Amino acid sequence: MRSQPVRQAAHPPGLLGSPLRNLALGVGFTFVVMMVATYAYWWAGWSFSDSLYMVIMTVYTVGYGEVHSVESPLLRGITIGTIVFGCTGMIFVTGALVQFITLSQLNQVFGLKRMNTQIDKLNRHVIVCGFGRIGVILAQGLKAGGASFVVLEQDEAHAEHARSLGYLCFQGDATDENALQAVGVLRARTLATVLSNDAANVFITLSARSLNPELEIIARGELPSTENKLIQAGANRVVLLTHIGAERIAEMIMYQETARFIRGSERMRDFERVLNSLGLELEVVAAAPESPIVGQTIDAVEQNANGAFFIVQVNRRDGEAITRPEGTTKIQPGDGIVIVGRGAKARAMSGLFTPRAFRLSVR
Repeated sequence: MRSQPVRQAAHPPGLLGSPLRNLALGVGFTFVVMMVATYAYWWAGWSFSDSLYMVIMTVYTVGYGEVHSVESPLLRGITIGTIVFGCTGMIFVTGALVQFITLSQLNQVFGLKRMNTQIDKLNRHVIVCGFGRIGVILAQGLKAGGASFVVLEQDEAHAEHARSLGYLCFQGDATDENALQAVGVLRARTLATVLSNDAANVFITLSARSLNPELEIIARGELPSTENKLIQAGANRVVLLTHIGAERIAEMIMYQETARFIRGSERMRDFERVLNSLGLELEVVAAAPESPIVGQTIDAVEQNANGAFFIVQVNRRDGEAITRPEGTTKIQPGDGIVIVGRGAKARAMSGLFTPRAFRLSVR
């Protein structure tokens, strides 16, 4: 019979391995000594205030002199015990406090150094400028998708929050070219600037584009008038959050079944993430009555698109949803067309279906 190896139980870390625990232990020990000594002096006949005053002077080694004469063996014994145990406790507390402060500072320094080293090793990564409400959600999505990314945040509290979540984060001003270079803008594949300040996003886009002409830049915009400025500054794509929200509401109103089909299933959300990882996007566009594709067959529309997208579903105005439509299916005015295509090319070709102001994007 084979003897099984004996596993030794893991021992918890000793008290000396935890500065915070050392500090708490020292404070507790000193407090108990002071309370016992105060009670002893009071029991020997001193008033409570005199007893406490004597103990504090002794423990903190001030040495102003005895409150009352210490002549009896009992008082001398109490005083000796207070000196020995009280001073020992204070020395331990002082050492633990120094250890705690020193190790905290060293951990911070070496932690930042280690993080900067990891940032320097990044290549073909994503830079997220801003860790506000949108930045947090974006970072969560990138982490879920397994993408390598670094957060560039100026606010100290937000930067600490990003690090506490396990994200690589460099604290600096994203409008500063030195900060952009520190997070590897020359090696990055994508930069997403999602600050709530449109002017800052324009400046970041301009700086990033001048540093890396090949960089893909996705910029957030609040005002519609900012979109052209961001594109002129060098952004590849502009996300107007207010428009996305309005488009999503319009999608739910006009094509309820499609919205429920796409948004209501975790499986479909996973499928959409897989499409995004392949550089594809799933979109819903409306066929406006004046659009040139009305009356054309699906085969003809896809042929005119030159492979930019293909149609996977047609939603009639009367509520009928045609999944896996035949190539001979004709598009009618007001149809909701579900397409799968390659990013910018698909968005450009979606202008065939409807004017830009009424386009419905599923992101």
